[in-house]
Amino acid sequence: MKAVLSSFLSTMRSCFRTRASMQIEILALRHQLAVLQRRTNKRPSLRSADRLLWVMLSRLWAHWRTALVIVKPETVIAWQRKGFRLYWGWKSRAGKSGRPCVSLEIRELIRQMSTANPLWGAPRIHGELLKLGIQISQATVAKYMVRQPPSQTWRTFLENHVQQLVAIDFMVVPTVSFRLLFVFVVLGHHRRHAIHFNVTANPTAEWKSRQIAEAFPWDSAPRYLLHDRDCIYGTAFRQRVGEMGIREALTAPRSPWQNACASHCTSWERSATTSTRGSL
Repeated sequence: MKAVLSSFLSTMRSCFRTRASMQIEILALRHQLAVLQRRTNKRPSLRSADRLLWVMLSRLWAHWRTALVIVKPETVIAWQRKGFRLYWGWKSRAGKSGRPCVSLEIRELIRQMSTANPLWGAPRIHGELLKLGIQISQATVAKYMVRQPPSQTWRTFLENHVQQLVAIDFMVVPTVSFRLLFVFVVLGHHRRHAIHFNVTANPTAEWKSRQIAEAFPWDSAPRYLLHDRDCIYGTAFRQRVGEMGIREALTAPRSPWQNACASHCTSWERSATTSTRGSL
């Protein structure tokens, strides 16, 4: 009774369906009958053409699940995913995947621009190439730029030349008579000890040049002289330092931490002098 009722309902429903939908359903049912007729064991044998047909039906027919009997709908979806992977695998092997290759002339131009202008980054070179009418992405420019060797950090510089590095600094000490005395300190980085110091009320460039000469007589001059960018170190001082074969290592503006040894030494001496003067 249930089978008769189901057949009757299916017939009534087919009256409201389009002819194309009915033809597709008939094709699906006949195909499944043909597969069942050619099977040699209990499990139906499916070929590549059978799988391709059901993949196409799943894409074109909305009610393909209702007519499918020989396999589960999840199996058809798995066939479709496998075909998708095979297609894109074949397309990748064809050598046309990824970004389009950059010509040799453009690559050489990028390397030449980055070498001639080491301060230019990828955005600047990319902008210059766009001005020349070369359409290329900024990531591609960064890929073909010549990598500049990284410079050593300030801490690495101090550690590598600690045996040949001397720091100088000034500190100001007020007196009881409201005068200002300038204390010039020469500090060795290797032992953290004061090599030379002197006091004056008028720290001229000639006076500082003489102090450097007195601090390093004969051939005892260090290789590097570390100090800040104060204008108190004039032309005469720089000329004397150059004649002694000493290379100046200047700290960055507003960076007293780069000359921390001399800064700590002058701060301690200033506090000790102030406390002693207050007790007197």
